[in-house]
Amino acid sequence: MASDDGYPAALMRGHALFPGIRIGRPGRARTYWLTIAAMRLLRLRWAVTVTGSEHVGAGPAIIVGNHVSAMDPVAAVMTHWWRVTAFTKAEVFAKRGAIFFRLMGQIPLRRGDEEATSWAMGMAALSLAHGGKLGLYPEGTRSPDKRSLHRLHKRILIPVIEANPDVPVHAIVTTYPGRRHGRIRIQVSLSPRLALDPRTMSADEITEAVRQALVTLGDLDYVDEYARDVKARRAAEQP
Repeated sequence: MASDDGYPAALMRGHALFPGIRIGRPGRARTYWLTIAAMRLLRLRWAVTVTGSEHVGAGPAIIVGNHVSAMDPVAAVMTHWWRVTAFTKAEVFAKRGAIFFRLMGQIPLRRGDEEATSWAMGMAALSLAHGGKLGLYPEGTRSPDKRSLHRLHKRILIPVIEANPDVPVHAIVTTYPGRRHGRIRIQVSLSPRLALDPRTMSADEITEAVRQALVTLGDLDYVDEYARDVKARRAAEQP
């Protein structure tokens, strides 16, 4: 990949947008592959079963998943030699443990900040253009009940798909069936390329197609509420 593809300038803009926060090299962390290799040691404690890997080809792809655990992205990539970049709340980059997200080259996303969101979208496009895969978790937060899919946010999902109409989109579902012989069991399922045409489909049609793919792939229950709202209501109901 040529060095003048716009990445250096985009990275400088990111540093200006997040002063005082170390954001690493989103989408192109030099430590990515070493981190993936180290994460494979987790398989001593995790029993990861993956189905559908053959559906995802080499080169760029958008992978849209349900969100049950902070380990979802880890389970997805530790079994593949794919470079997967995902959006991560910008606040995480200023907290303890932020080094992991820098090592993985994740993209900081600051909610409610239009300029920062535009930059994050540009970094995602550069990641795809570089041949990587982009992970999206449009529920926005982890599922409160672990087995249901909640209403999908369109704020990132739709612009990413519309901006990259020729990039394959796949669904990925991660579930945690329990333990076996002391190891955490993780099931990862990947779908064939979804039949999406953002040139002719509306945002609602795209969202519904993705929702249905996730529900079918993982045999998930669907809750027509945002997970964030469910969590807030449950917290308010606590004595």
